[in-house]
Amino acid sequence: MSNQLQMISDIEREVAYTQHMIGRSALSGAVMQAIREVPREAFVPAAERRFAYDNGPLPIGCGQTISQPYIVALMTDLLEVGEDAVVLEVGTGSGYQAAVLSRVVKRVYSVEVIETLSLQATETLQKLAYENVSCRHADGYHGWPEHAPYDGILVTAAAVDVPAPLVDQLKPGARLVIPVGQPYGYQDLIVVEKSQTGEVSEKTILGVAFVPLTRSNNHFSQYPE
Repeated sequence: MSNQLQMISDIEREVAYTQHMIGRSALSGAVMQAIREVPREAFVPAAERRFAYDNGPLPIGCGQTISQPYIVALMTDLLEVGEDAVVLEVGTGSGYQAAVLSRVVKRVYSVEVIETLSLQATETLQKLAYENVSCRHADGYHGWPEHAPYDGILVTAAAVDVPAPLVDQLKPGARLVIPVGQPYGYQDLIVVEKSQTGEVSEKTILGVAFVPLTRSNNHFSQYPE
C-alpha cells in the first residue's frame, strides 16, 4: 500500500473509532477526494517528508505544526460547505489546510500572523497552482473583514475563547470550526453555528491539541491589543 493510501486508510479508521463523538460514520466524498488530491509532502520541510503521510502532526518551523491529516479532514467536513462557498481560514501555517479547502470550496481566504510562514505558504500554494487561495499576513483574531461574511470559518490554532470578530464575519446559517482551550493544555474542538436569525450556538466535538492562536504582539489570544 502506498503512503498516500495508508494515510486515507488511517483517516477512515480514526473516523470509525471517533464516530460517537463526531456524529458521523464517514466523511464526505468531496473532503476525502481533496485529501487524496493534495500532496502533503509539498507542505512539510524536507527533513520531515519521509513522515508526510503519517497520521500525525509535524513541525514546520517557527514553533508551528502541520495538523494531523485526520484532524484536517474532520475540520473541513465539519464546516459543511459546498462548492460555491467562500471560506476564511485563520492560521495558514504550511498552507496544507488551505489547499485541502480549495478543492472543496470556491474561494479560500487565509490569514497568518507569522510573516515567514505566510510567505512560504503563499509561495508553495502558487507553485502548486492553487489559484483560488488568497493569503494575508495579519492578526487572524480579527479575521479578514473585507471579504466577509463567510460561508464558513476554520481556525487552525487554539484560542482561549471564541473570537467575537470571527463570529461577526459568519453568514447566517454558517459554521465556525475552532479549537478552544488553554495554551498547551486541554482543548476542545468546537463548532459554532450562527442561525438564520443570528443566534449563536456551540457544540463540543472532541478533545484536541493545537498550538496557541497568537496575536500580532506575539501574545496568546487571551491578551487584547
